[in-house]
Amino acid sequence: MTDIITLTEAAAFQIKDMMKEHEEEGAYLRIGVKGGGCSGLSYGMGFDHERHEDDHEFEQHGIKILVDKESAPILQGTVIDYKQSLMGGGFTINNPNAIATCGCGASFRTATNAGTPEQC
Repeated sequence: MTDIITLTEAAAFQIKDMMKEHEEEGAYLRIGVKGGGCSGLSYGMGFDHERHEDDHEFEQHGIKILVDKESAPILQGTVIDYKQSLMGGGFTINNPNAIATCGCGASFRTATNAGTPEQC
């Protein structure tokens, strides 16, 4: 199976920096989707030390990545980047499966999954 998500070099550099800062070197980067947000689905990204049986595991730029089985089809083809600007920096998520997003950019829905929209 091909990698579900692509991390750019800038995103990987920032993630490695965060791992070091929070003493999480060696942890997995877990990326997933959950219900919520104003468009119905929202992204989740964090460090995890446990791999579950139904997780997809792959590695990019020396970072071990986990995606749960339910999130995998929703995230297929997603590119995660890190952009720095005068206003600060942040991760950007480009998901080709998203058909609608909200202004904050952290909530979305797909043609097959509307999630559970909430008030912003």
